Amino acid sequence: MEEFKNQQNGENNEPEIETQENTNEETLMVSSRSSVKKELIDWVVSIAVALVIALLIRQYVCAFVRVSGPSMEPTLHHNDLLYVNRFMYTPESGDVIIFRPDHSPKTPYVKRVVATEGQTVEVDEDERAVYVDGVKLEEDYIKDRLVSDGNMEYPYTVPEDHVFVLGDNRNNSVDSRDVRVGAVSKKSIVGKVLFRLMPFSKFGSIYK
Repeated sequence: MEEFKNQQNGENNEPEIETQENTNEETLMVSSRSSVKKELIDWVVSIAVALVIALLIRQYVCAFVRVSGPSMEPTLHHNDLLYVNRFMYTPESGDVIIFRPDHSPKTPYVKRVVATEGQTVEVDEDERAVYVDGVKLEEDYIKDRLVSDGNMEYPYTVPEDHVFVLGDNRNNSVDSRDVRVGAVSKKSIVGKVLFRLMPFSKFGSIYK
């Protein structure tokens, strides 16, 4: 009788053991799924945060621009890669800037600021020189002295919140001498070129 009871007890215990093991396995599976889900969520959040930070940096801090064309030779050349500062920038004479002209906002231009708001510009075609507030600019950075004053009327006073820009390659540049460009609004300025990244052989500041 005792032997039968022991066997019966043993049979009754076996399902309890199996049930416990199944419960443990299910718990492990649920825990594993939760861990994978949490890890995926963490990755998605991290990537989203990184993208937002990158967009904010690009929008407000800096930009990378590749030069297209010869209008800033000999300072800059076609395909040069530039680092542009956007953070709290106020344009000054001599700065090389990136801006989006009103007549072609999808095509950024790179030019040099020669005058800021309130200053008077005179482009003398006969002397092949540029005057700002009556003072002739000494420009060792230009490729050749200009041969055309464009179709602007001089003397020209730069309006408030605008700058007057010229390409260093004066004879192959669409700039403020052209009424399509004219004075450049500060709102259209992307930023100031700080230095050249590529080609590596010319890495560094573009200012002498």
